[in-house]
Amino acid sequence: MERTTRPIVVMKFGGTSVATPAGREAIARRVRAALDDGHAPVVVVSAMGRRGAPYATDTLLGLLEDLPGDEAERDWLMAAGEIISAVVCSHELRGAGIPAKAFTGPEAGIATDGVHGSAAVTSVYPGPLLSALSAGTVPVVAGFQGMADDGRLTTLGRGGTDTTACALGVALSAESVEIYTDVDGVATADPRACEDTRVLETIRADELFQMARHGSRVVHTPAAELALASGLAVRVRNTFSDHPGTEVADIAGYRPDRVATAVSHADGVARLRVSLPAPEGTRAHMSAQTRVYRAMAEAGVSLDMFTPVGESLVFSIPEPMLDAACSVLSSLGLTYQVQAGLAKVTLVGAGMHGVPGVMARLAESLDRAGVTVLQTADSHATISVLIPAEETSTAVQALHAGFDLGGQ
Repeated sequence: MERTTRPIVVMKFGGTSVATPAGREAIARRVRAALDDGHAPVVVVSAMGRRGAPYATDTLLGLLEDLPGDEAERDWLMAAGEIISAVVCSHELRGAGIPAKAFTGPEAGIATDGVHGSAAVTSVYPGPLLSALSAGTVPVVAGFQGMADDGRLTTLGRGGTDTTACALGVALSAESVEIYTDVDGVATADPRACEDTRVLETIRADELFQMARHGSRVVHTPAAELALASGLAVRVRNTFSDHPGTEVADIAGYRPDRVATAVSHADGVARLRVSLPAPEGTRAHMSAQTRVYRAMAEAGVSLDMFTPVGESLVFSIPEPMLDAACSVLSSLGLTYQVQAGLAKVTLVGAGMHGVPGVMARLAESLDRAGVTVLQTADSHATISVLIPAEETSTAVQALHAGFDLGGQ
């Protein structure tokens, strides 16, 4: 198969970029600039706009409210928004004198594991896109979708267009992946929770993954994981400005110069305290824990911050999974207590590993702000605290200031 000799750049554009004529004109300018620089661009697009816009994913899903569900058909409807975007953007590029062709996810060679609504990309056959590139055509790929082995259309979960872009970047051996959005890059915290944020010039791939995993919505978690695993060169930029954005650096080549890089948060968390029918330290106690873990896994309930405390087991879950979790515990004959209306706030930083005093500094920052800490958990690059949801902004601001994340 003939392959283009020009370096490939994958350019992903979010829903706010494709939603308006001005945004689509900006996309055409970006693509033209990439061509003029000697690159071979592959464009990946999200559905147009956000809830309320006629072709936004949430608007389309509103057509099914209160109606009997079918997961496969729901995926068809969700995928329609990206397909519309791909067609419209392809026409926009051709109107600007740029040869272009729209592709659905399956037509672009994206294969998935077949899980409706949250499929994982299992492989990418890049032949169709390479053929288009070798012919001098810019492929415009509908993000967020692929095909299962049995031919079913499946979607990749909210934010999945980022994952489409990164998966194509790996499969095409792209020089880089550029994720265009309506913000200037990856910020030190969500500006809606903290006023003193700044856009990071550089972030390590493992830090971006941890930010995504712990609630940041700048980049889809599987996309951040792909960037981390592959060493793919990624940059997050604003479609509408000349800001250089945030470079996602390979972990082997970049060491942050401070212990903390950012603060993420996730709302809608519940905590359960389960009474186990055996004394702590006995095999029966451990067996009871194991039964809980297995039953939750089989029910599709993801546990977080799980900790044995005396004769109890404490863990947190997303609030939408609360009914399923309570059903599991009742079926096991276990008594439990529920605390809903919580949030998880996470300090992220690859520079904190092995540094004394980070936990003390975190605790002091939250204590001075009067934040109620219910539970903590840590890894080599994160420290998370579980708090009442109404204290989220206070906690984010306290950690942001306590670790001087607003300073250059």
